[in-house]
Amino acid sequence: MFTQINIVPRWIIFLLDISICTFSMVFAYGLKQNLDLTAVNVFELSRNLLIFAAINIVVFLAIKTYAGIIRYTSVQDSFRILFSISLSNGIFLFINLIYITFFKGFLIPNTVLITAGLTSFLLLITYRVLIKYFFLYVKNLKLDKKKVIIYGAGEAGLATKRTFDHDPSVNKNIVAFVDDDERKIGKTIDGVKILDASKLSVLIQKHELDEIIFASYAIPDERKNQVIDLCLENDIKVLNIPPRDVWTNGQLKTAQIQKLNIEDLLNRKPIKIDIDGLGNMLNNKRILITGAAGSIGSEIVRQLTKFDVGLIILCDQAESALHELYLELEENNTNKNFHAFIGDVRDQQRMEVLFSTYKPHYVYHAAAYKHVPLMEDNPAEAIKANVLGTKTIADKAVKHGVQKFVMISTDKAVNPTNIMGASKRIAEIYVQSLNNSLHQDNFIFSNGLSYINTLEVKPITKFITTRFGNVLGSNGSVIPRFEQQIKKGGPITVTHPEITRYFMTIPEACRLVLEAGCMGKGGEIFIFDMGKSVKIVELAKKMIRLAGLEPNVDVKIEYTGLRPGEKLYEELLNDAENTMPTHHEKIMIGKVREYVFSDIQRQIYELISSATSDDDWQVVMNMKKLVPEFISKNSIFEELDKVLKD
Repeated sequence: MFTQINIVPRWIIFLLDISICTFSMVFAYGLKQNLDLTAVNVFELSRNLLIFAAINIVVFLAIKTYAGIIRYTSVQDSFRILFSISLSNGIFLFINLIYITFFKGFLIPNTVLITAGLTSFLLLITYRVLIKYFFLYVKNLKLDKKKVIIYGAGEAGLATKRTFDHDPSVNKNIVAFVDDDERKIGKTIDGVKILDASKLSVLIQKHELDEIIFASYAIPDERKNQVIDLCLENDIKVLNIPPRDVWTNGQLKTAQIQKLNIEDLLNRKPIKIDIDGLGNMLNNKRILITGAAGSIGSEIVRQLTKFDVGLIILCDQAESALHELYLELEENNTNKNFHAFIGDVRDQQRMEVLFSTYKPHYVYHAAAYKHVPLMEDNPAEAIKANVLGTKTIADKAVKHGVQKFVMISTDKAVNPTNIMGASKRIAEIYVQSLNNSLHQDNFIFSNGLSYINTLEVKPITKFITTRFGNVLGSNGSVIPRFEQQIKKGGPITVTHPEITRYFMTIPEACRLVLEAGCMGKGGEIFIFDMGKSVKIVELAKKMIRLAGLEPNVDVKIEYTGLRPGEKLYEELLNDAENTMPTHHEKIMIGKVREYVFSDIQRQIYELISSATSDDDWQVVMNMKKLVPEFISKNSIFEELDKVLKD
């Protein structure tokens, strides 16, 4: 019944406030006469009541003490009431001083005025608090209320509780706060006790919890993962509050308190980059991003907008995706220093227009085909996009004096077992050997696929390669696929029970790309610290539990077998390679075998020729000659390995 009560009209609250102030004045006079109302001067009381009421009416209307919703009374409302009472009493006191000056007597005794003010304040606050807690009590009477613990007894935890208190649609009962800070344990916040977080397992059983909400930004990752595992084991839903900078107008909203994302379970520390160094390097520079509409390319673009760059050129052949990115940038950036350029990186003439028109200082080359099964079925297209596309952009970068060229590669380029990984390794080889040969005397640059026309160039461009594993949430990655399968009720399909992968979030991968591009001197293959490899089946089970479901009960997990070219375990380094540290703990330099550019140029020319003829078997044969460690796995091209071995 009480849950259906509408918000009380403001005029009722206003009349109630004035009535309380009037009663306070009568009470103050009675208190002065030891509650003997017969001893009160009725004329004096009536006169002062009218003056006091008139002053309060004017002050309350001006300050709008009646405007707040009573059931959501906060500290701000208390301050507003205190200010109003102080102001009205101050005005009455000033009138009293004038009266004393001219009539040599008191209009109202100061003791009565002070008593009336204190009583008014106390009663105005008290009735508001009582109404607030009455509604909270009624709200908590719901039998289907979820029992919740808030992890974190700080400002964010308090904001979380009050967000729920102020939302009548929320059906949660905050049974306790928990915190790791021993100084807080045993105390209360907003009437809710703070308990020891180390005894969480006991509290879960005692209170029969339904949910735990992380409302602290200082919980160590290791501790957070322990709590999450404990909650998932006990079928407890885990929620998370967003960072403060995304709160709506500085206020946390119920809709922003959401389920934990799988990215939160990576147990990875935030990556720090050299903001000043990057800012100096990118200041007022023109920067080209190929594949700008893709997962990696678009995130690089977003991060570049935080710097004072001259122009960001967004190059992609995917019209719709590029249009969406352009609209996003228009909405989120006041500085319109970006331009969308539709073009295919394999189209030399179109890329010549791009480079000659915009003359970029830096290039981030993210355009590529990346899906292993699709490339296994289309080797010629993999070479056209990943090798010819990279070669075209690299050649134009040299011709037009680009200062730095940063290539985005993959861990699948190490000991490749599939077409995609091998094509990226060949692209790595080309840009690294090109970089090394640029610094030789009398370097001759082959323009395009023909060796007839050559161009003398100045050795300016520094080529840098970045190599990392899977990124969470990228287009076509395992995480969005699992999410779709869970929404459909399953089954979740995993290729093998033992398959593992390295994972990194898109923003942290792109931060490291920018950092590597800044520190690179040319010719390096930077390898990122991907943390620990993750079993895909365990990832699937956690995602099911995070959705509030039970693996193999609510959502089945099925094994489909390794796909063509797929490995059980990904690597970041070849067996014959090692690494050197850099000043950034998350970035290492891979020491890889170097190639002679003239030999590579000839072999890549033959490879691209076979690709343009769509001769898939000859394409793969040429790839295996170029990359001897490329051994096909679970693929029809395993026959070629036998031929080469013989």
